[in-house]
Amino acid sequence: MKPVTKAITVAALAIALGTATGVARAGTLENLERERAFLVKAFLDPGLGTAERLAKIDAGKPRLIDLERMVLRDDTLTGRNTPVVRKAFANYDLTFLVHASAEKSRALVDVWLEQIGVTTDTVMAAGAVGN
Repeated sequence: MKPVTKAITVAALAIALGTATGVARAGTLENLERERAFLVKAFLDPGLGTAERLAKIDAGKPRLIDLERMVLRDDTLTGRNTPVVRKAFANYDLTFLVHASAEKSRALVDVWLEQIGVTTDTVMAAGAVGN
């Protein structure tokens, strides 16, 4: 193999390895956010019927519980003072949605709606405006 070809091959392997490890380095908080996004998508999907929606929510809860516990126990987050980490812990009820729902003895969707500012009054007012 020519020295130039060998150098290019080594560089390509280094880039591929660096990219692969970068993709695999999603932390616990990022994984929690991704899983929570899937759950919120199930809340909002107009194409789902009631039974399907409940099935998706029930299927996602165990994964979300595990990820919430992992984030709470993740010592690497303690030293990270990034905006994402600060915001996640400042918004406990949104970040740890399943735990907050259990603590409040309320449905996941109710806790989520409350945290984003949607109440029964705002929903009723929106219905009145639409009529």
